Amino acid sequence: MRILELIILAALAAVVLFQLYAVLGRRVGRGAEETPRVPLTPLETQRVAPPATDGPTVDGGLSALKARDPSFDIGGFLSGASQAYQLIVTAFAAGDRTVLQPLLSDDVMAGFDSAIRQRETEGRTETVEFLQAPRADFEGASLLGDVARASVRFLAEFRSRAKGPEGEAVDDRRTAEIWTFQRNLKSRNPNWILIHVDAAEA
Repeated sequence: MRILELIILAALAAVVLFQLYAVLGRRVGRGAEETPRVPLTPLETQRVAPPATDGPTVDGGLSALKARDPSFDIGGFLSGASQAYQLIVTAFAAGDRTVLQPLLSDDVMAGFDSAIRQRETEGRTETVEFLQAPRADFEGASLLGDVARASVRFLAEFRSRAKGPEGEAVDDRRTAEIWTFQRNLKSRNPNWILIHVDAAEA
């Protein structure tokens, strides 16, 4: 029975890895075709239901959030979210779990860590360089009890340098994703953490 479970898990992992390769990042430059590119983020592993929180959902989105937290400012939030986006993407490429841990929910961290471990097992490394600051557009907010959530649509262009058993490749890509951040308004910690990543139209 144990062997059967391992076979099933291995098959599921293969499907997820294939989807990661196929979905993330649209190629806009040229690189060594024989070297597989590393995804910007492990998107498929993040398509899970956001963690449940206690309390009724408050309608009104942004207005409800501002009523509970008058200091909330979209411009300031987007600036911080953009910095977090770049930090998370570069840390994921570098496999820096120490940087990632405090910025991600447990579920998202588990997905990122799984992708990093797979890359390490295959002997692959990558560095990411943003060609310009990513575009960040506010998508909306919600309030569930004391938990605030805000979503941002990121459009980014970057250059990745990937190394693997097949060789080295430099690849310019464009990607669009919607990131959802969360913060407990009763917490003394003012930081938002990433709880969900989804694909978006470029």
